[in-house]
Amino acid sequence: MSTVRIALANLRFPESAAASVEMATTAVGQASRAGARIVCFPECFSPGYRSPARALPPPDPAFLQAAWAAVAEAAARAAITVVLGTERLLGGQPLATTIVINADGSLAGFQDKVQLDPSEEGTYVPGSERHLFHAGPVRFGVVICHEGWRYPETVRWAVRQGAQVVFHPQFHEADRDSYRPTVFADPANTFHEKALLCRAAENNCYFATVNYASAGSPTTSAIINPDGTLMAYQPYGEEGLLVAELDLTRATGLLARRYKPL
Repeated sequence: MSTVRIALANLRFPESAAASVEMATTAVGQASRAGARIVCFPECFSPGYRSPARALPPPDPAFLQAAWAAVAEAAARAAITVVLGTERLLGGQPLATTIVINADGSLAGFQDKVQLDPSEEGTYVPGSERHLFHAGPVRFGVVICHEGWRYPETVRWAVRQGAQVVFHPQFHEADRDSYRPTVFADPANTFHEKALLCRAAENNCYFATVNYASAGSPTTSAIINPDGTLMAYQPYGEEGLLVAELDLTRATGLLARRYKPL
């Protein structure tokens, strides 16, 4: 059996950009001590997601470079691969992205958010490419928030390239009158968590979604098996690491490979 342990950093929204770096480096060490080979953070965790309800300073290239370097140093010390939700500037325009850092602290690359939610179009610009990443025996892809909920082809692309796991950094806080779930994929809740069960089952891959910890959150961090059943989820609003052991032989990618474009 080929197994790998992963960790999802279900953390509160950072109080500041500087706090996001401190929280990320701490979680990297905790994930390593828990035996994880890969740790993934929520969408744009450092410096934080730019939602209309939050006033964040403008994107700062100097801060981003320093933050990535600090997390890379933590990854190398802990010998763990890091998938960090962040942002970057391209031609002076901000992109929501993830930086993937290898276990030796080197840069594996970025996965930008290609499919933006309409509400984000005044804040971020879309990326244009998709990438596959490796960590030891694990091949993985990254789809960011809205991409995973509404665009199944983003997950299918990664699995057709060989991904056994697809990570899904997200930002999803409660609206004032929204339903407050306590059980994953509650029938009374929105479609979001049910869609994630489909992303795993329709591609025969593990699907690992990670959200911020917040009161009344409509979605939480979870790991879905390749048959679409739930492996584990983080209690709603509870901060901490969600750690799970994945049997990579179950992630066959069969249904993704059988897909024939119309």
